[in-house]
Parts: sequence; structure tokens; C-alpha cells
Amino acid sequence: MCGIVGYIGWRDAAPVIVEGLKNLEYRGYDSFGVATGTDSITVAKRKGRISEQAECVAGCSGTRGIGHTRWATHGLPDDINAHPHTDCTGQFAIVHNGIIENYAELRRELEGRGHRFSSQTDSEVIAHLIEESWQGDFSAAVRSILPQLEGSYAILALCAGSDEIIAARERSPLVIGLGDDEFFASSDATPIVSYTRDILILEDGDMAVIRRGSLEVENGGVATVRQTTYVDYDIEAARKGGFEHFMLKEIFEQPDVFQQSFRLANGHNSTSMLLRRARGISVIACGTSYNASLLFRYFAEKECGVPVRVDLASEYRYLSTPEDEVVIAVSQSGETADTLSALKKAKDSNCQTIAITNVQGSSITRIADHTIYTGAGPEMSVAATKSYIAQVAAFSGLLAGMSCSDTSSVECSVRQAIEESLLTDVSEAVSLCSKVSTLFYVGRGIFYPVALEGALKMKEISYIHAEGYAAGEIKHGPFALLSKETPAVAVCLPGDGYQSMLANLREMKARGTPLIGIGYGDDIDLKEVADVCIPVPKGDAYAQVAAVTVVMQRIAYYTALALGRDIDKPRNLAKSVTVE
Repeated sequence: MCGIVGYIGWRDAAPVIVEGLKNLEYRGYDSFGVATGTDSITVAKRKGRISEQAECVAGCSGTRGIGHTRWATHGLPDDINAHPHTDCTGQFAIVHNGIIENYAELRRELEGRGHRFSSQTDSEVIAHLIEESWQGDFSAAVRSILPQLEGSYAILALCAGSDEIIAARERSPLVIGLGDDEFFASSDATPIVSYTRDILILEDGDMAVIRRGSLEVENGGVATVRQTTYVDYDIEAARKGGFEHFMLKEIFEQPDVFQQSFRLANGHNSTSMLLRRARGISVIACGTSYNASLLFRYFAEKECGVPVRVDLASEYRYLSTPEDEVVIAVSQSGETADTLSALKKAKDSNCQTIAITNVQGSSITRIADHTIYTGAGPEMSVAATKSYIAQVAAFSGLLAGMSCSDTSSVECSVRQAIEESLLTDVSEAVSLCSKVSTLFYVGRGIFYPVALEGALKMKEISYIHAEGYAAGEIKHGPFALLSKETPAVAVCLPGDGYQSMLANLREMKARGTPLIGIGYGDDIDLKEVADVCIPVPKGDAYAQVAAVTVVMQRIAYYTALALGRDIDKPRNLAKSVTVE
């Protein structure tokens, strides 16, 4: 969600911070700001995109500073609510990612003692608390107020007249980059790797005092040492490489991504053994990761006979957790707040836990007993494409290990299916979708989760209301919404439920629904009922899933393009959802 960047060293801080904030744009934001200075603090902040208003930071000078991209949680997205926030005197400036759950109570108490607030945010209370605790020692002031904050936070703080930046973390990611006589701080490594690959990952409860020549970390007031990690990050992958949008580039990277992720997961023999011996498997995830997890359930129960339960991470806390389950937590960023909370609950219930993530050193990897990294590389578009395929590949690799089956055919068939689907003509479907305000996506069996993911992609980037359904459920309510104004994207491929799917489509057609059918090019029955047919290559179940997924991604992309949407940074959405 929000992104924070800090710098202290020998460079001019503002350009470093602004460039770092640009590298965090993929997380989503509605406003931005920078604070710099030593003897006094200069703050510049604006609603809108950095590229459109970067000149506002021209007056920010000095070799020490902090910056922020905000995604509104408390208060409107405007200049006043943008970070950094200052205290009454302007001596202290802070940026904050997270949610201070008791901010209303703290604010009332501070206002009762004469503090004047400028914004509607929860974050501003931090600056005023530091002001009230100030007795001449900056780090002591920050240390004293942290126990008052309930909720989650990653904080960077400046003090006029001090040569320090103070960083603090609780349930929100924060890393520090170690340079040559300089330090960088950020929500993740993306803004740092062009300067240094050596990073230190702060843990919950940590506070760091950062000076130009030194770094001190403590937890609970006790000095501690955190291990430095070398980040293997492909900077070129974070550039568009000639594509109009990151999303399109990432769609075209999927043949390589599937192969890489499949091989990584298939090499986890001990993890596959753990799953094979499990009495039950529970998977927790959110959004796109949840849809990938549903696919795993279908394949695992059919191929390996292992019962699998898939839960939304945000709902997992309300459910029972059997001790003998193996719990898999799936998160692209490894920082999804609901998934981390659910994983901690599973750990507290003495479950064996596995993390599937795309980010080395992320929080999820430090909680889980085992970690499987996907091979997606940096994904800069907010809408997940290659990270979804990477998760599907990781699950496929695990399943291959669980069933001890030959895996060579899966790699080849899926790669070929994706490559062919990247060239399929989707223009007729795009023309139909871009003219309506509501779409249905339907599928049966393994194609139900694929339909859910297709609908999610469409609503995320085109802003068209799209809903995914199991085809058999259309009669249980959604039939009331069917008309010639509500097209349906339907997956109809030979296999389990094929005839039932055709029957569902005929029922929808009888009610005037325009049908976009995705199936084999020689399927006469599908051509008879569908208004638009999009062919996918023939192949095994894994290849079918991959092919349909890519077709749906491209329909969503080109529909959003036709409507003039901000494809890589859709409104109101964040790449990494780090608050519950």
C-alpha cells in the first residue's frame, strides 16, 4: 500500500528519495511528499502523480530526508493529508505506513493538551507524540512513544537539528540498505537496489537509529544485531523494455516464468513429502493468490487424493485450525497483512507451515517453516499476471513431487500453450466487452477458479463490473441479471462437465446473453451457441488452464486500453496490501 523511502549520506537527498518513490509507484498511491533538512525541515507534498508534480520538491535540500507515497486509509486523498506530517512546531517530521488503531483516542488526548492537528490522518498523532516526549534526545523521544501506538507501523522520523533518521517497525515491512558512507530505508528493496544490494530487514519491535556513518538497531530498548542480506534483484525486469505497459510486458514473460517457477517448486522434495503425508492441507491467500490456491485444490484432490481446504486469509481467524493440518500461505509480496495474521494463527496452532512467495526475505518467509520462492521476478503492474502463473506453476511443481509423476510433459505443454495464446486474436471479445458495464465469467471444475481470476483482472483494470461464477450457480440468482446487455465469458473445453457447460450456455443464450466462448477451435457445439469464439490450443489440463488464463488477461488488458484506463496503476488499488 503506502511506500516510504529515507536517505542519509553524502548525496543530495531529495532526488534519491523522489526516484525511490517512483520505484514504489507499483504499490499504488494517491499523493506523495518529501521532507529534508538538518537545522530546519522543509516539507513538500502534493495530491497526484509524482511525474506530474515532481517540481514541488525543488526547495527540499540537504543530505538527509524522508519521503512517502500515500494510499488513503484515514482522510481524503489531498495535499493536507499527504505525508510527511509535522508536529505543532515543525521540529519533527514523520512518514508512516500502516494503521494506528487507537489514533482517535490519542488525538483527543493530544488536542486536550493543546496540540493543533492539520490533517485527518491517523499518522499525524505520531509527530505530536514525539513533540510531547521531546527532552533533547531524539531517539529517546521516539523510543518512549512507540508503546503507545496500537496497530501496525513502519515509521521514518526526522528532527530539526539532529543528524539522525529514526526508523521503527511493527507489522509493516521496513528495510535498510547499507551503502558506502550512506544508508537507505524503504518499504521494500526496489528503490534501494540501484545503490546497494546489501540490506538489513527490520523485525517487529525494532527501532533503528541511522546516522551517516553508523546504524544501531534495538528491540524493546535492548541493542540487537540483524543479519545483512544480499538481494538478487533483476533491475532490467523493473523496466518496460519497449512495451506500452508493464502489464503487457509481464503477460509476455509468462512462458519463461512458468518454467522457472515449476522447476523451483519441483525441486522441493522435502516439502512435497510433507504434503504427501499430510492428513489434510489448508491453503490461505487473498485475491489472485486465492484463485491460484483454488486451482491447487482441484488438482490435489483429483491427482493425489489429499483433502484440501482453501480459505480467504481475512476470514481464517474466524475458523478452526486442526493441529494436524499442513498450512500453505500464498502471497506474491510476502507482506499481505491478512495472510501474515492467518499464518501466525496456524503457527500458534502448531501446524506445519509453508510459504509460497515471490519476494526473498519478506515477512512471510520468516514466519513459515518452509518457503517456496516463485520465479516471477519483479512485477511492477498492480494487476497480477505473471505472479499468478508463477503460483500456479509452483503448485504444479509441488503436485508433481507429491504424485511422483513425470514432469517433463507439463513444462513443455504449458509453455507451448502460453506462447500460442499470446498470439490469439481477442479483438472481437474486446469490442463487445468495452461497450458494456457488466460482465459474467463462468466455468466448471478447474475452470471455475480461472473464471474468478478472469473477472478479477477485468474489474481491476477496466473498471467494468465483472463477476466470476461456477456455471452451475448461474441459475441460483444471477439468472435474474441476464440480458442482452450482460455478456458472459465462458470456458467450455472437453473434459469433466463439458456437456453440462454447454447446457448452461444454451440456457444463458435463451435469455439473450451474448456469449464469448473460450474453447477448442474445432468445437462445433461451442460455435453454435457462442457469439464470439476464441480458440485455445489443445493440451493437458495444466496447458488448458494456462492458455485460458492468458486469453483472459489479454481480453482485460485490451479492454482497459480501449477505455483509456491507467492500466499499470488502476484507481484505488495497491500492489502490496500491508494493512488488514
